[in-house]
Amino acid sequence: MTNNTFSTKTISLNQYGIKNAKAHYQLSSDELHEETIKKGQGVETSLGAIAVNTGEFTGRSPQDRFIVKDSITEDKIWWGDINIPFEPAAFDTLYDKVVDYLSEKEIYVRDAYACADENYKLNIRVINEYPWSNMFAHNMFLRPTEVELEGFNEEWLVVNAPGFMANPEIDGTRQHNFAILNFEKKIALIGGTGYTGEIKKGIFSALNFILPVFKNTLPMHCSANIGKNGETAIFFGLSGTGKTTLSADPERKLIGDDEHGWTNENTVFNFEGGCYAKVIDLSEEKEPDIYRAIKKGAILENVVLDENKNVDFEDTTITQNTRVSYPIYHIDNIQVPSIGKNPKNIFFLTADAFGVLPPISKLTPSQAAYHFISGYTAKVAGTEAGVTEPVPSFSACFGAPFMPLHPTAYAEMLSEKMKESGVNVWLVNTGWSGGQYGVGKRMALKYTRAMIAAVLDGALGDYTYEDYHIHSVFGVAQPRKCPGVPDAILSPRTTWNDDQKYYETAFKLSNAFRENFKKFESYANEEIRRGGPQRYGF
Repeated sequence: MTNNTFSTKTISLNQYGIKNAKAHYQLSSDELHEETIKKGQGVETSLGAIAVNTGEFTGRSPQDRFIVKDSITEDKIWWGDINIPFEPAAFDTLYDKVVDYLSEKEIYVRDAYACADENYKLNIRVINEYPWSNMFAHNMFLRPTEVELEGFNEEWLVVNAPGFMANPEIDGTRQHNFAILNFEKKIALIGGTGYTGEIKKGIFSALNFILPVFKNTLPMHCSANIGKNGETAIFFGLSGTGKTTLSADPERKLIGDDEHGWTNENTVFNFEGGCYAKVIDLSEEKEPDIYRAIKKGAILENVVLDENKNVDFEDTTITQNTRVSYPIYHIDNIQVPSIGKNPKNIFFLTADAFGVLPPISKLTPSQAAYHFISGYTAKVAGTEAGVTEPVPSFSACFGAPFMPLHPTAYAEMLSEKMKESGVNVWLVNTGWSGGQYGVGKRMALKYTRAMIAAVLDGALGDYTYEDYHIHSVFGVAQPRKCPGVPDAILSPRTTWNDDQKYYETAFKLSNAFRENFKKFESYANEEIRRGGPQRYGF
């Protein structure tokens, strides 16, 4: 696949309040690569990809993410620590300051779209201060053809000015950086941060509101692939649980690795046109698809290079959150267009560092909704300052920072779609077995792959008493046998060799689930409430 080049074309941005700017329109990936090097903002690595440093911020800043409280959002958004309200007048004033800052500068403009399904397509215009930020937009959003660009009419505008610093006392922000969504004006305004993830997450957070409210479509923070039989599998999971790894399957085509919608027509479509993967400890042996995608056209963020411009993927000097973005066509085995039909299996991935959840278990619709709202994984020692033993970590819908509605709204939609489509939902523990972190061992990837393969080819059988054991604490159905996996591995209690210690730890985790769920109880229906752990202790 080649990139269309429109490098000779510039565009006026007066309509946005940006005056006398030299606005490069729709530069190709190669041109943006060269622009970044020419401006001294990046370096070409030995792999061919460009390496950039995003500056002060090497990740998202959730406390600086705002939504304008207006007639559209006031009664619908789940306001709080995740969705922080911003005054319309303050937005207008700040917007004027940002576009004034961008005036008379050399900037980069791109027209793109999100949502691979034509019926849900969202046209986007992205205005960037830096060429590599515009290259990120090229990679991560879907790319219109030249014919589509001729009649392009943007629905949403992204204005991205990393060099602009807000004044919190005057501008209403918490600090100098901000990412603000305005649904009435259809603008994502980003400033004070070079972290490119804010660009994609701004639009996808908007879609997480637009799709369920106006399109009756479930947005999902997940990866997805499709088999030769035409059946789609969906993988939910927080960072470090294996979402990208397990959806990359040589026997199945990748639909996408992060953001999808599930329609009333029972199709699943990718929001994105690319992938944004962590590269910490990356190797060709462990993650061949991602490693091979790092070539010209890809952008590496905050990695460390040696004198020969080789990337040290183990070096966390700058950040643990080293990243690469690349267009999805850098992956060989992809579904084109990025749409799947007939969803049959959903996997909730969790890295349970307590080592008490089964490596795989089948969930009822009520359990699926409960675990979806919970979005559980665990932090282990060394991941954050002060963490010395496993700590439960919950992120509603496996993506709370990007969900503008109350989590139960998404969970109820998921339950309905499960019933309508007859989809099976599985809880997969990619974490510890034989004891908690520090005692047991991480579940072998070959066993997890074997369990998922057994689900996808039907080898795990139907939900019957003979095939499954009901876990005495969590109530989930764990299979007694699975091809390619030792029977003992399937029972977490058996791997511990200490029933007393196992149950003490299991009840500790089940109580953490219940404590976390308290904030959702008043919103959740009875079916969802029944899906949690049923036992409190000995």
